[in-house]
Amino acid sequence: MREVRIIDTTLRDAPQCLWATRMTAAMMMPVAEMMDRAGFGRIDLAAAIQFDVCVRYLKENPWEKFRLLREKIVNTPLQATVRGRSLVSFDILPDDIIGLWVERLVANGFRVVCAMDGLNDVDNLVVSLKLAKALGVTTEASLAYALSPVHTDEHYASAAAEVVSRIGVDIVKIRDAGGLLTPDRVRTLVPALKRVLGKTRLALHGHCLTGLAPLVYLEGIKLGVDEVATSIAPLANGPAQPATQTFVRNARLLGFETGVDLELADQVGEHFRRVAEQEGLPLGVPAEYDEFHFKHQVPGGMLTNLRFQLDQAGLSERFDAVLEECARVREELGWPIMITPFSQLVGTQAVLNVVQGERYRVVPDEVKKYALGHYGRLLAPVTPDVLDRIVENGSSKIRKTPAALEPAVPDLRKRYGAQSDDERLLRFMFAGNQVDEMLAAGPLRTEYAFKNPAQRLLETALKKNVRYISIAEGNVKLEAVRRPK
Repeated sequence: MREVRIIDTTLRDAPQCLWATRMTAAMMMPVAEMMDRAGFGRIDLAAAIQFDVCVRYLKENPWEKFRLLREKIVNTPLQATVRGRSLVSFDILPDDIIGLWVERLVANGFRVVCAMDGLNDVDNLVVSLKLAKALGVTTEASLAYALSPVHTDEHYASAAAEVVSRIGVDIVKIRDAGGLLTPDRVRTLVPALKRVLGKTRLALHGHCLTGLAPLVYLEGIKLGVDEVATSIAPLANGPAQPATQTFVRNARLLGFETGVDLELADQVGEHFRRVAEQEGLPLGVPAEYDEFHFKHQVPGGMLTNLRFQLDQAGLSERFDAVLEECARVREELGWPIMITPFSQLVGTQAVLNVVQGERYRVVPDEVKKYALGHYGRLLAPVTPDVLDRIVENGSSKIRKTPAALEPAVPDLRKRYGAQSDDERLLRFMFAGNQVDEMLAAGPLRTEYAFKNPAQRLLETALKKNVRYISIAEGNVKLEAVRRPK
């Protein structure tokens, strides 16, 4: 019986897709030890957006959060993902900042470092992965999947061969953020990759936006995929990953073993179901097949944000027009993969084109930087007339060729002499007083309290300004009346 390992995404990508990354340390800690015993190959815990949301919205120190979880998860390797040479920002950062970031990830307990780049430009992966390898942790290169004339099997095989020869990574992963892989494409893509990987492991990370990912996974493991990313139901499906429990049962029927304890997985799932119920957060449900998705390729979280922003602007009826424009802009920009940050660039430009009524009249700085190659090597050229408009209408302050970057760590350590490198990196990444506000929020809350139904009903009534409420059970009856002020 061949083994397929599970990359658990319940604490990272699943809440990123379903809960806008609003999963606190208090929600995670009660099940951390249980997840450590569940038999996962590794647990995906951190990427750029986790740092961003922790600092700006949750007011949790991300480094402290990860350290506390590492104290509970002692046997299963924790995974962190580095976004190319930009980390948390859009712009390319100095190599010494990237190096310090990777050093601190390892120092804080991460034993798998994954690097990804939306252009699949291997030059953008080398710095972080070579250092991670030198530090003795497992390394993974993620290749972002997309559909276009240039994202062929040959492109992926060539990129995989390059990361293996240049870096010597332990794992190559196909990361399908848009849920675009089909069983037919997997039957050609996986063999093309296996031919160049040798002993390097192959992983698959998909999303259920088109409903095909569970079937794609099963076809993938039959063809030689070694690891798949799943999340524990009910934090699964929809825009998130396939459900762990369902995948494990299906894989066993096909003759594969995963090492996952489904009883423990169900207990973790029940905990998060109760959290979702108490917090009013959504749970994942299987998505219907949508052919239009293959045209615009906008990932799930971004679809939600686009709809919300258009609603706020009173332009909800333009939603489909914006998606059509996304497809057109993406083709004109040389088929960037719809993954952070390029999905945001395409989406923003599409909204501006639709709202302004004249295409590329307003050009964000990031779009001009992308078109001029500031973020890396483009797989296909920008359409010439569109490039002319981008250069003409974009900011004149943006150079045609990016400036060489000077080392930044010495100045950072001098500027924040009394702080740790962990805090210094946060201050480098986040502007203004955001880090101060995070630190002022105090120690992390690590205990989560479930309220009884009566408490939740009373809190809901107070929020909705209900004047009278009556709760009865058996011979006991509680009545509350809100008196006018």
